[in-house]
Amino acid sequence: MDPVRLTLDQLRELRDDIAPHAAQRSRASVRRRIDRWQSRIFFIVQCALAAGVAWTLARYVVGHQQPFFAPVAAMVCLGFSFGQRLRRVAEVMVGVAVGVGVGDLFVRFFGTGVVQIVFVIALAMSVAVLLGAGTLMTTQAGVQAAIVTTLMPNAGAGFNRWIDAVLGGLVALAAATIAPAAAIRRPRQQASGVLNELAAILIETAEGLRNSDENAVTDALRRARASEGLLDDLRSAADEGVAVVRLSPFRRRHRGRVKEIADLVIPLDRAIRNIRVLVRRCAVSVWRDEKMPSEYPMLLDRLADGTRLIAESLFEPQADVAAHRVLGELGRRTAVMPIPGSLSGVVVLGQIRSTVVDLLELTGTTYDEARELVPLRPDGLDEK
Repeated sequence: MDPVRLTLDQLRELRDDIAPHAAQRSRASVRRRIDRWQSRIFFIVQCALAAGVAWTLARYVVGHQQPFFAPVAAMVCLGFSFGQRLRRVAEVMVGVAVGVGVGDLFVRFFGTGVVQIVFVIALAMSVAVLLGAGTLMTTQAGVQAAIVTTLMPNAGAGFNRWIDAVLGGLVALAAATIAPAAAIRRPRQQASGVLNELAAILIETAEGLRNSDENAVTDALRRARASEGLLDDLRSAADEGVAVVRLSPFRRRHRGRVKEIADLVIPLDRAIRNIRVLVRRCAVSVWRDEKMPSEYPMLLDRLADGTRLIAESLFEPQADVAAHRVLGELGRRTAVMPIPGSLSGVVVLGQIRSTVVDLLELTGTTYDEARELVPLRPDGLDEK
């Protein structure tokens, strides 16, 4: 057969194989972009409406002919508030107002130029720092002072631009209190995602132990180490939710539910740390071909069942009772198991018991009550 012809045929086959995968990746990319847009549509509409309201108030209520800084300040403040606590809106608003005010005052008396630009930016940022500003507010003060001094130097404008900036910031602050329901739902969804990921890690670890599969336990260990990032996301979402229900008059009725999710962060942090140690020791035992008790994979499966039931209980309260029962049975089972013959076995059993205590706290059980549900072992291998 002609080698050139063979090469062309192979290229056609390769093209036929690649085309469906490329189309699939393209569709997945489009879906991700659409999902991202849908998740931020409220924020986009909020910014657009706030800018329009700020401009309208400055133009027709205050009477300014070119209220440039009103919509700009509104969008800048809201832009920095997305995914952040509402305190950031106030902080950016003050930074914008300080920068525009200092710039306006300086241009009015000293005009504009290289020396003036350097001095006014330094002065605006210094004023912001003296007011107790953080990096965000200080930077905004310098940026807005630079805009006033370089792009729109108008000594006859008086303090109109400062008034516009303050007005835009106040509109943004008011708009930020009208928080989307996502700020309430996100902590619950994030907590459920963390718990389901922990359950999946435990199942993968159990399969790795059962089959002495190095790839499985290595992947489980990688996922366990990456779970810290999920907890950071939950912590940020919980902080945002708490800030929203505290400051927004439209969401205060959700305060109790959001506070419940925020209270999960500490015991969930402990559970993640214990599971990480547990998975690492399981991986070490497989890598070193250590003998582990045959019941351990079953214990990990039951631990995963309890973890998954806690995730379900965040949306279905009746699952909380089932999670409590499964974990209580698991705690009692670990108390009567024979002591393992290897160091890894001892560590894994101890970490299972500690994790059961942590997870029981997620069901609303107090720490002392959780410890009672994981009885003392006669050989002295106790939970934390």
